[in-house]
Amino acid sequence: MSESDDDATSRDDDEPPDGSSLPGAAAFLVMGTTIATCVGVGVALGLWADYAWGTAPGGLLLGIVLGTVAAVVSVIQQIRRFL
Repeated sequence: MSESDDDATSRDDDEPPDGSSLPGAAAFLVMGTTIATCVGVGVALGLWADYAWGTAPGGLLLGIVLGTVAAVVSVIQQIRRFL
């Protein structure tokens, strides 16, 4: 093995190969923020729907379910980037 082969195969393991991945702690921070945002927006829209259309608690429950589904889908997409 020549010296140029050794330089070409050695890579700093701390850096992701494509540069688009986040370090561990930041990735978990993004996932948590994504979950909170999706569920929060779902709850807010559900409460608004209940107020606007008088459908309490149907709008809130639907908002929680849709926000949770959006959060799960988004987190799965984020996890797939690391696999």
